Amino acid sequence: MPKKVIIVGGHGNVSLRLARLLGPSHDVTSIIRTAAHEDDIKAASATPLLLSLEDSSVADFTAAFQGADVVYFSAGAGGKGGEERTKSVDYEGALKVFDAIEGIQGARPRLILVSAIDIRHPDRIPAHYSEADIELSNRMRGRIGVYIKWKYEADKNLVKRDAFKWTILRPGGLNDDPGTGKAAIGRTHLTTTISRDDVATVLAMLLDREDAAGLAIDMVGGQTPLAEGLDVMIKKGETDFLG
Repeated sequence: MPKKVIIVGGHGNVSLRLARLLGPSHDVTSIIRTAAHEDDIKAASATPLLLSLEDSSVADFTAAFQGADVVYFSAGAGGKGGEERTKSVDYEGALKVFDAIEGIQGARPRLILVSAIDIRHPDRIPAHYSEADIELSNRMRGRIGVYIKWKYEADKNLVKRDAFKWTILRPGGLNDDPGTGKAAIGRTHLTTTISRDDVATVLAMLLDREDAAGLAIDMVGGQTPLAEGLDVMIKKGETDFLG
């Protein structure tokens, strides 16, 4: 059955891929902050909607989400504007979306949040991490520590909410290689990148996976077919989110 889908951060590389996958079969609206991106959204089989995570109100987003089945949050400052803008978009913008969903009267949409692998409390290292994982994690925190900090704060806020159903997808380092249709999903290592094509495919699969509610799902490049890996992870119900 066709669903009404909203993508926040609609002009991102993963978001455009997701719209192309869902647009032909579902009612997809992609939220963007500049009219210059409208043609790209239409070409991806979605309807553009101009709203700003920084300037639009919670009420504006609540109105946009009314009647939606699923909201995807795939927005980010992309490291532009320093810590102030990263906080404004990746943290405060995310909370604005959470609050907007809670403000809906009646049935609320599910939220599927795109985060990133290794978003965690800095002092709590997952037991399955190898020495190479720990070394890479430390390098990442030295290079993009501000991004990691505010993504973590947003994720931590979300997992405490129970007014709507949510799922977090946490892909590893991204590449633009053609998708392989395979990945490692669940308790993964950090050192293998993942194609944006494959991330978009898993996001599309999550549209119909209400049983993924309450999970934070890690994925990196691997050899397991995407549908199989996602199904196994959801059935295990294991999550390594450390609040």
